[in-house]
Amino acid sequence: MTFGQRVNSWLESANAFLWHDYVLVILLGTGVLFTLWSGFSQYRALTHGGAVLSGKYNNPNDPGAVNHFQALSMALSATVGLGNIGGVALAIALGGPGAVFWMWVVGFFGMAIKTTEVTLSMMYRNTDDKDNPHGGPMWVVSKGVAALKPSLAPLGKFIGGVFCITLLISAVTGGNMFQAWNVGTITQEYFNVPSIASGIILATIVGMTIIGGVKRIGSVAGKLVPSMCFMYLAAGIYVLVVNYAAVPETLKLIVVAAFSSVDAQDAFIGGTAGYAFMWGMKRALFSNEAGQGSSPVAHSAAKTDEPAREGILAGLEPFIDTIVVCTITALVILTSGVWQRQAEAHYIDYAPAVVEASPNAWTLERAPAPERIDATWRSGDGVFAIIESHPNEITGNNKHRLDGALVQQGRTFYIEWGIHRSDSAPTLVDQGIYVTYAGATLTAKAFDVAKPGLGMWMVTIAAWLFAVSTMISWSYYGEQAMIYLGGEKSVTPYKFVYCLLIIVATLGFITTPTELDNLAGLGTGVTLFLNIPITLFFAYQAMRVYKNYVARLKSGEMLPDHESRSWRDLMRGRED
Repeated sequence: MTFGQRVNSWLESANAFLWHDYVLVILLGTGVLFTLWSGFSQYRALTHGGAVLSGKYNNPNDPGAVNHFQALSMALSATVGLGNIGGVALAIALGGPGAVFWMWVVGFFGMAIKTTEVTLSMMYRNTDDKDNPHGGPMWVVSKGVAALKPSLAPLGKFIGGVFCITLLISAVTGGNMFQAWNVGTITQEYFNVPSIASGIILATIVGMTIIGGVKRIGSVAGKLVPSMCFMYLAAGIYVLVVNYAAVPETLKLIVVAAFSSVDAQDAFIGGTAGYAFMWGMKRALFSNEAGQGSSPVAHSAAKTDEPAREGILAGLEPFIDTIVVCTITALVILTSGVWQRQAEAHYIDYAPAVVEASPNAWTLERAPAPERIDATWRSGDGVFAIIESHPNEITGNNKHRLDGALVQQGRTFYIEWGIHRSDSAPTLVDQGIYVTYAGATLTAKAFDVAKPGLGMWMVTIAAWLFAVSTMISWSYYGEQAMIYLGGEKSVTPYKFVYCLLIIVATLGFITTPTELDNLAGLGTGVTLFLNIPITLFFAYQAMRVYKNYVARLKSGEMLPDHESRSWRDLMRGRED
């Protein structure tokens, strides 16, 4: 077993623990609890949250570094990213259409989770430096435990430090390397630019942005997020107009598949309702970050003296991210049919033999790759074949994917196949070879079906913009973790390592959707494990503050300070 295989095996084991079914049930239950407890805070987010976003409640004299619009843009720049382009594709490829339904569910209940955790972080943020506040779950547990029982203050501080470590793991995996890998892959697929070159460019852009601190990040996010969302949604709506006849049936398929198995067809080898639930939950959580405790770090920089106000505004994030943007991506992929595409190459005169690589480990013999239809092979291209073996709990049948990669010797391409573990030898279902389109590349192919070249240009550009915006915001999250752990002096070395890992992610050690999911799932999972207990423990305080704010809002006490600001002023951070 190679070093890369050992790392991936460890990641698989870690994810199996972090994403056990009971974790998903607890998280969904937390969202239901906060929804009922708050009296459906989703309504307040969609109504009052819009007024807060418009600048009616901005006060330049309040403590903070950025206005409400910029704070939401910073948080959205971390959530509206390649999780919306690549993560949705991953959910459908591995969980089927039903995964989209569970993404909607998580998006709705995630709004209540986000409102609660952000309100808490605003209550306990550190405003010693009025113009540069620090906040997040680490400050909630540290200051909150100390306030409840001073003798346990060291315990609270320790738990806060552990959370910071999980936040750093999430920052460098899902918030950084996942983004860089997707950009490198899609740029190489369409423009034949080596992935490492994209990594170097990304590292340079991100480095030049994050060196300016939170105000520069807020300024960049405030301009970048609205523009990129508009561009991507416009392109997605265009594709749905082109495929309008398939939309009603696709919506029906999403709901039906959420509660029943989907049969295998071509590249899609099947999916059970249980795995639709799991993949939909995982990818929605990765995309909108509800319960992770990450976006409260961004919102803690907002200028306000009302914790619940920022919490209500934060409730908009899962709605925009998951219910709007992710849905557009999902419908584009499903109506295009690329999720169940046909093989792009076939063994015509022969089929590679199944051979035993080691006891109970099987592979296909190394053989020249058949000619690819309408394209040419490149060294490193990922492929897979479909085999039948022992029952597959993911697909609900006996079908499995056997991944492989193209290697070139002279002028001939060969396929180096991976390992399938089974007590008996598998059989090759057919002689088709399917190209692996992982993450954003699959979404781009879906756009290309509607209009050739649209995916090539629009999704590639969107991938770059989304990735940059996500990486700069996640760098800030990690920076705040480092400040809590090691003070201001630790920030510069951290930024250097953060940018270096962008390049590392594009070196080519990730080749399949499963490997990509293992990396992204690790970061999301470890933060959830600490933040959800912290939020539940202090939730009663957040609810008390939230309900007091809503009561004052209903009574007319919470009137706007002034008229709405123009979008241009909000994006620029102007307050007067």
